[in-house]
Amino acid sequence: MKFIHAADLHLDSPLRGLERYEGAPVDDMREATRRSFINIIDLALEREVDFVLIAGDVFDGDLLDFNAGLFFANQLRRLADANIRAFIVRGNHDAMSKISKAVPLPKSVHVFKSSKPETIVDKNIGFAIHGQSFATGEITDDLSAHYPDAHSGLLNIGLLHTALAGREGHEPYAPTTPERLVGKGYHYWALGHVHQREVVRENPWIVFPGNTQGRHARELGEKGCMVVEGDAEDGIRSVEFAATDVARWQHLTIDATDAATLDDLQESVQQAVRGAVLESCGRLLALRFSIGGRTPLHGKLVGSPEGFRADVCAWLNEASGGTAWLEKIKLSVSAPLDLAALAKRDDPFGMLLKKLDVLAADPEALAKMAESVLSELEQKIPAELRERDSLLKPLSNEVRVEALAAARERLLASISLEGEQ
Repeated sequence: MKFIHAADLHLDSPLRGLERYEGAPVDDMREATRRSFINIIDLALEREVDFVLIAGDVFDGDLLDFNAGLFFANQLRRLADANIRAFIVRGNHDAMSKISKAVPLPKSVHVFKSSKPETIVDKNIGFAIHGQSFATGEITDDLSAHYPDAHSGLLNIGLLHTALAGREGHEPYAPTTPERLVGKGYHYWALGHVHQREVVRENPWIVFPGNTQGRHARELGEKGCMVVEGDAEDGIRSVEFAATDVARWQHLTIDATDAATLDDLQESVQQAVRGAVLESCGRLLALRFSIGGRTPLHGKLVGSPEGFRADVCAWLNEASGGTAWLEKIKLSVSAPLDLAALAKRDDPFGMLLKKLDVLAADPEALAKMAESVLSELEQKIPAELRERDSLLKPLSNEVRVEALAAARERLLASISLEGEQ
């Protein structure tokens, strides 16, 4: 038999903040989660699978748009028309979704109950699927503990939304361990909740397929589902990842050390972009650049970050043919300067550099200075605006450190540019 294991569709995920990215294809990105699910259905039809498993979080929170529910049902109907069944557990994001529960699904779709584990057996195909949905958005009990033991003579699959013993960036819902899952005697555990693809172990297989479409800059690389083949006699024969995403977030690292001119840097950036475009096979790309190294371009890059960003946008657009856009630039270049000698200078540059170094070594002094500057700035704001609670909130230590580092780099950029004149 053959089946697809998918999870964390997050249909119509808000993708907040896209508007702040100049040149971002906002409409295309908002459609990405739906289009990735269409790709899963297309794949199921193309591979002629026996069934599709969805391990939770079909929707992103309490769905407010009834059309998203209808879209989901219509896609599952395509499976039903091809005699392909679907089995679903609800996760923490869609456990309480009112509209998703109200939308009628095809009879070929089974949504597991939340009150206790269920087992669906098909002796003709030869499988037993065990599963339980979340009853609420926060499940702290080990749901798998009550899953039944394996049915002999069948391929046994456990469908579960869980963080296992914990995964960074994910709430520790339905906690369990691989050892407990192994003890059930199943051939394959189809997990959901963790958005990073991970084969936890083989024989038996315990698999997170990851989410089907990256939604922001922390969800990097290719996203999709697993195509699995096996039977009761041989167990799992193959587990294959299939990409279903239509847009991809990626980080590119550029070493500017050998870049003597902007033309040199442009070539490095565009070469990296062309490689990413080739690897993405025509998908939309949201790129974050980390540009570092000790370079004589330091003054130009740091001294005019807005102008440099505009340059990179133009380079990126040219190299990608318009299929990629700039999410962010992280500059960590350094100036080819003798910092020890600069710190000994008695001119304003040297004095300011020494002051910045002192603040960097004294977090308490930095906090006091930031508080003083904000207080002084607030007094210059009209009284009617000053009353708003959200205005000029205290800066976190992380933001203070970043601001100080940025100020130091701007100072060094000024020194670098002065030396070029």
